[in-house]
Amino acid sequence: MLTQQELKQQAADAALALIEPVLGPDVVIGVGTGSTADLFIDGLARYRGRLRGTVASSERSAARLAGHGLAVLDLNDVAAMPVYVDGADEIDARLHMIKGGGGALTREKIVASVARRFICIADESKLVERLGSFPLPVEVIPMARQAVARALAALGGQPRLREGYTTDNGNLILDVAGLQIDDAPGFEAAVNDLPGVVTCGLFARPGADVALLATQNGIRRLERP
Repeated sequence: MLTQQELKQQAADAALALIEPVLGPDVVIGVGTGSTADLFIDGLARYRGRLRGTVASSERSAARLAGHGLAVLDLNDVAAMPVYVDGADEIDARLHMIKGGGGALTREKIVASVARRFICIADESKLVERLGSFPLPVEVIPMARQAVARALAALGGQPRLREGYTTDNGNLILDVAGLQIDDAPGFEAAVNDLPGVVTCGLFARPGADVALLATQNGIRRLERP
């Protein structure tokens, strides 16, 4: 029986195998944040002479990439990336995701938007029938915290401030429990339209292009229709 850590390693290795054919001297790879992304970063170090560099979605990932001798570029200096590789806190069969348990949701969403393909790497426990069991992170401007919390409660959620935490952008996170999200793209749009919200942790407009889910029987690959 594989441990969860071994399953995460399996997913990271599958992503490395998938991106290897696209590597080249002008290629930049987008890299996410989290425990599974950390394993992908560690493996990417083997290819540091075969790509131009990386773009990180957080200060944490940037430090880990640099520690492996991988160049970390400013996204403003990068016009295109073939792939963005990141994990998920939840993912459904339509490849809609909840992300942001580590607080990097805004930068993750920005970096992913520049990549041609989003590759999600996760263990099979992250696959759900309906999103919402994992509390939805929402990054908010500090002065809007209470106003946004009231609006999220009106949408059916139970928002709670992530105590003692500030994002890399200097903002706050409200974690919203009690949701059952049937229309992920619609709910993402509704939350993102609230004044004071920077972005929410729903990644459904669009979601991932490919999901590599590690199971006890190997990698299960899902692709967006």
